Amino acid sequence: MTYQLRDIKGSVVVITGATTGIGAAAAKQLVELGCKVVLNARNEAKLQEMVASLGADNAAYLAGDSSIPDVARAVAKKALDAFGTIDCLVPNAGIGMYGSVLDYSDDEVNRMMRTNYEGSVHIVRAALPTMLAKKAGDIIMVSSVAGFRGGGDESIYAGTKHAQVGFAGGLDRELREKGVRVALVCPAGTDTQFAIEAGRTAGEPKLASYLRPDDVAFQIVQIMRQPLTVRTHIWTLWSMQQQS
Repeated sequence: MTYQLRDIKGSVVVITGATTGIGAAAAKQLVELGCKVVLNARNEAKLQEMVASLGADNAAYLAGDSSIPDVARAVAKKALDAFGTIDCLVPNAGIGMYGSVLDYSDDEVNRMMRTNYEGSVHIVRAALPTMLAKKAGDIIMVSSVAGFRGGGDESIYAGTKHAQVGFAGGLDRELREKGVRVALVCPAGTDTQFAIEAGRTAGEPKLASYLRPDDVAFQIVQIMRQPLTVRTHIWTLWSMQQQS
């Protein structure tokens, strides 16, 4: 008997960091499978372009910084107002800066810590009550392989990803018996706008050897499609050209 994946048509998925890279690729793949997506990022013009591309019947947006609790709550409310529920949350917003622990300003360091960790915490707190009320849902957090081993040129960034790993581990233990699955998707370097001019340079040759946004988005989709009798907690991935 062929293994049966779930039909996720009609599922409502909230995605942060949705205008570029992994978030944008996930939104496109999910809409192609019949999902409804609620998109969040800081850039309202890009969000409007995405909704126009995906179709207003399939997508809605709320612009703002999801590390701010009121913004996170407004994103969750937008999903409920537009589509009536929240079936899956993808905390994906992230900032990377490569270099020494001393290389960046206080404001830059604080923005990375807030976006990567507090942005995950507050959007989960905003979306979770809807999932708990119906005893079902998926939280699929986009972290990084840096959450398990930090490199010498990414200590602060790696610390934020370690925090996500710890947060998701606790959530998995807290929420499993309440019907909510918690997964971590942890890619290696991915060819996106991530860390451009902050340790990476647009168009540099090594980016061609990295994962593609669609590679990572596919993992998000497959985690959602698993039968509800199983859950994935940690999914790491590298391209064939990357060292683990």
